Amino acid sequence: MSDIVVGLDLGTGGVRAIAVDLQGQIIAQSTRSYPLLTPQPGWTEQNSSDWVEASLDALFDVTQQLNGHRAIALGLSGQMHGMVALDADGKAIRPAILWNDQRTGKAVAEIEAAIPRQELIQRTGNLATTGFQLPKLLWLRTEEPQAYTRLWQILLPKDYLGYVLTGEAVTEPSDASGVGCLNLANRQWDTNILHTLNINPALFPPVIESTAIAGRLKPEIAARVGLPAGLPIVAGGGDNAAAAIGLGISSSNLSRGSLSIGTSGVIFAPCVGVARRRHRPIPDPEGRVHLFCHVDGGYHLLGVTLAAGGSLRWYRDTFAPQISYTDLMDMAERSQPGARGVLFLPHLTGERSPHLDPDTRGAFVNLSLAHTQADITRAVLEGVAFSLRSALEVISAIAPLAQLLATGGGARSHIWLQILADILQTKLIAPKAEEGAAYGAAILAMVGIGVYPNLETALKILPQDSNVVQPQANLLYEAGFNRYKLLYDILKAVR
Repeated sequence: MSDIVVGLDLGTGGVRAIAVDLQGQIIAQSTRSYPLLTPQPGWTEQNSSDWVEASLDALFDVTQQLNGHRAIALGLSGQMHGMVALDADGKAIRPAILWNDQRTGKAVAEIEAAIPRQELIQRTGNLATTGFQLPKLLWLRTEEPQAYTRLWQILLPKDYLGYVLTGEAVTEPSDASGVGCLNLANRQWDTNILHTLNINPALFPPVIESTAIAGRLKPEIAARVGLPAGLPIVAGGGDNAAAAIGLGISSSNLSRGSLSIGTSGVIFAPCVGVARRRHRPIPDPEGRVHLFCHVDGGYHLLGVTLAAGGSLRWYRDTFAPQISYTDLMDMAERSQPGARGVLFLPHLTGERSPHLDPDTRGAFVNLSLAHTQADITRAVLEGVAFSLRSALEVISAIAPLAQLLATGGGARSHIWLQILADILQTKLIAPKAEEGAAYGAAILAMVGIGVYPNLETALKILPQDSNVVQPQANLLYEAGFNRYKLLYDILKAVR
């Protein structure tokens, strides 16, 4: 009987559970979905009870595939920034408010009125942001005061799942740094911020290390899912940090980050940590990109384009529903760098980095009768790349990167990878296999129970096969990027 660890990733669309042997091979996996609730425009919620049922079902599915393998630990990951409000009985008071919920504009203004912006950035690494958990708590206090008076604890999504599994309410730095009130220097709740906002720090759970054991599996849960009672549950990490570990991205190699092209586009850049060199983490002074704790004791910068693959999907669904994505990519390749002058601004749902502007919108410009669908399609791909370059330029001033591991659906397109490499002027490495945050959570669990002495050792088991895309210099892209930046400024001025 060989040992395995389980990784569990609580995503927005569903949960994924995997079993991984101690050499890093996936033995079993299962996914279960749950609904997204949108009770009002701009609101996104989910029932935490749906998370629990789907997670337990996925775990049961995995245990039925183990064929004699023995589970020795479980690691957690999940969507960041959400708020699960619990009463004194540990029951959810209301549906969980999610990371992409936009109801908290007034709460963000309240935070900025109470705490100078520069002070908040220096303490937490970030501006007050509508999606973060702290503004959600202020919204609850103002809009649902009866619910607020019942509060015992607020938990992040994966930490709520850990609480259900173990009965222990804890969090860890990578997820907690997306709340909006974690002091990045000491990786603990900033009580000065909370007292200024008249919030009781006891509402937040203790912060332990990402590889620490958060608790042990309850016997009644163990019996339902087929795992051993008392199984160690390792705290794990927020989805971006856990996925980075699954790719081997840590503070031991500061020149390598990641680029994810899914619905959104995310650049992840590890940077030096207090524990490693006794340096304070360095945020962008204007808060244009996020600074969060990494699960390895270091930190990472995060730049986000909200509509990356989402822009391509919108374009196809709206203008070319009969054309496959493969054919669209072939069509884009028939155009030329610079899309013959067509420029696309991908701000279809507002924008995160580096603008933090929920009201900005997308645009096509410089169209003529001479342009073809190939030009317009290529302009979409290039516009997303220009947006990501805007974020990368902010990141590179703090944490320069020599290469990016490219993942997500967009990374499966050779033409889009080459456009991204050329516009970002960065070598892209596309792994032949990517397993995501659940895989990273499993790696963290291995370290948490001592299978490997540290993350650096554990990362050596990751597969190394990959495709490399080298950047090529192109003056048309440089000119296009300058026009792209000017276009954003013009549209902002006339809005």
